[in-house]
Amino acid sequence: MNRRIFLQATTGLLLSTAFGCRGEHFDILVRGGTLVDGTGLDPFRGDVGVRDGRIAALGDLSGASADRVIDAGGLTVAPGFIDIHNHSDESLLVEPLCESMVRQGVTTMVLGEGPSAGPVREGVKPWTTLGGYFDHVEEQGVAVNICSYVGQGQVWTYVKGFEQQPASPDEVVRMKELVDAAMRDGALGLSTSLLMPPASLVTTDQLVDLARTAREHGGIYSTHIRDEGRGVFDSVAEAIEVGRRAEISVDIIHLKIAHKELWGRMDEVVAMISDARVEGLDVTANVYPYTAGQNNLNSIVPPWAHDGGTERMLARLRDPRQRARIRREVLEGLPGWYNHYLATGDGWDGILLVSMSHPDNRPYVGRRMGELIRARGGAPVEVLVDVLLQENGDVPAVFFHHSEDDMTLALRQPFTSIGSDGQAVSVDGPTGASHPHPRYYGAFPRVLGRYVREQGVLTLPEAVRKMTSMNAEKVGLVERGRLQTGFHADLTVFDADAVTDRATFQDPHQYADGIEYVVVNGRTILERGRRSEDLPGSVLRGALTRLPG
Repeated sequence: MNRRIFLQATTGLLLSTAFGCRGEHFDILVRGGTLVDGTGLDPFRGDVGVRDGRIAALGDLSGASADRVIDAGGLTVAPGFIDIHNHSDESLLVEPLCESMVRQGVTTMVLGEGPSAGPVREGVKPWTTLGGYFDHVEEQGVAVNICSYVGQGQVWTYVKGFEQQPASPDEVVRMKELVDAAMRDGALGLSTSLLMPPASLVTTDQLVDLARTAREHGGIYSTHIRDEGRGVFDSVAEAIEVGRRAEISVDIIHLKIAHKELWGRMDEVVAMISDARVEGLDVTANVYPYTAGQNNLNSIVPPWAHDGGTERMLARLRDPRQRARIRREVLEGLPGWYNHYLATGDGWDGILLVSMSHPDNRPYVGRRMGELIRARGGAPVEVLVDVLLQENGDVPAVFFHHSEDDMTLALRQPFTSIGSDGQAVSVDGPTGASHPHPRYYGAFPRVLGRYVREQGVLTLPEAVRKMTSMNAEKVGLVERGRLQTGFHADLTVFDADAVTDRATFQDPHQYADGIEYVVVNGRTILERGRRSEDLPGSVLRGALTRLPG
């Protein structure tokens, strides 16, 4: 059905639905808004009637009544935003209200990149499987819907630990069994984070085997590729090869070129993906609207020094001979290793320090690594090593490593959707003392404000589609992501003329402006800036719409 015929059919459905609902009663009636339905079609004026957690009617509902009427005059009504790349696996357990996500319009978070919440060894968590994690979240309660991939890195370390050794055939069989179990528990597919060892030791053939197991249950392959810098072209090619050989849908996580030497070549990456799609492969990607990513300062330490886990890495940092080798390789690089320091556009000043606990270092939280180095004096890598030792090897950091032009080119592509790569945190809650990436608070409003309203990179219907139905379709979420009768009532109501992100790299703990109402499963959790304590979110299990064949 072409766009014109579909629009006519949809309009007819809306009118007949509206006529049939006159005089009816709803739990919630969103009245007088501009509806952007998530399909990419043009906005239209109308009302939304919600009953029993579902969208019961759309159109002119002027004759209807409701327990709760939301005046959406002058506002835009859209499906709740689906964050396809979210790291709230742990933070939602201490921040179940998910403030930073709700206040940017997110109603569903997709978790489990690389490391996932399960499987885990007995005694490490209150659960041992991904299904056990889902049960734990359901028992505790959460404000938004959640779902998760099973992480390749999670099953790798479950089977092999943190030693940097290749996997034997028997170990791969065990990993496939764990993927199979997680898919039966309701995982959406297999996800990878291939940048650092030990997960990066997996071979392409092994990835194909694991991905085939996920596909048997209707899952997809979501991949943080091996190298987003000098090796980005080979890494994208590997992702496509996994899709081709495993006959599985592929979604490349936060598509970017993260090395200053390669800035301006995003068109080549786009061409690779476009060619694969012409071939008939289902290859897509997601993007976050910033030119900096977040990792850990320890990622600057060469891969071999991580062998065996954090304690063994720290022992190597204390060893003068190995420390000298580390210093040389940080500054010069290694073949096949994505070196975050060399990739940044501004060297040590291209690294922002997110969180540190040692008294000597706390004044530099939210400042650049170059500032700390200049204040300490001495060789930069020596300062790096000293800081890592003081912080027990764990220093979350933001790396400014890709360009605005490349990012917006990726954002425009018909195969890219939006994900935050953030976490649910809050200004006043237990996570408020951290210094996170601003995407934790602003990714979705930033798209709507900066890249739709101000720059016109996307139209409003395009942007909403990339935040809603496109993400639902990628991971097989049933009856979510569109304004459609019978669909679950996840809604975001915003002021298209005012919505904007306020979080910055210097001051990230700032909620976005312009998100007025958020409804999850038919229950209002945000109303004109007032947040309820309600926890109406559901665990969304399975990938039932992507069964093979």
